[in-house]
Amino acid sequence: MKPFLKIFLMSVAYLGIFILGASSGAIHPACYAYAGAVLPLLFALVYLNTCSAIRGFGAAAVLNGFVLVLFLIAGEADTPCIIGLAVLALLAELVRYLLGYETRKGVRWSFVPLAFSFFAYSAHWWTDTEGSLAAAVEEMRPGYDQMMIPVIDNIPALVVALVLTVPVALLGIRLAERALKRQAATFR
Repeated sequence: MKPFLKIFLMSVAYLGIFILGASSGAIHPACYAYAGAVLPLLFALVYLNTCSAIRGFGAAAVLNGFVLVLFLIAGEADTPCIIGLAVLALLAELVRYLLGYETRKGVRWSFVPLAFSFFAYSAHWWTDTEGSLAAAVEEMRPGYDQMMIPVIDNIPALVVALVLTVPVALLGIRLAERALKRQAATFR
């Protein structure tokens, strides 16, 4: 497969995972709020594939940049999302640069900051709670906003989800290496 096509398909898959995470809120607000802790299991497959196609700077920047551009066009990107996606991509790129573009270690550890990307998207619940509740009244089923309040107020659960994201990300990238042996073998 041509590298450009592969990168485009991985970007679309990455966006799809974001949409899956956002859609989980239809089940319960807690699903949306904490989906970011488990999505790295899927993000890892996309990231490893993208890193195997982009052997230098750009894997994280392309993925988060693609999502950011489409979210801006759709009106889904607020300030925390924009800043979060940009900062997390830059951190991932910096870690991969420092640890080596051609190393598994570089891919593994650079994935950790990128794994938090869905939390950049859902951060508006904590940075603009009033606006998020008002949007829920307009967009969601009746009473959804009242279901959101205890989730937003449960800061300890958010902290636990954020902390759990690190081991889940490391597990996800290891599982991706096992599932995508050919791509993983291209790194030393």
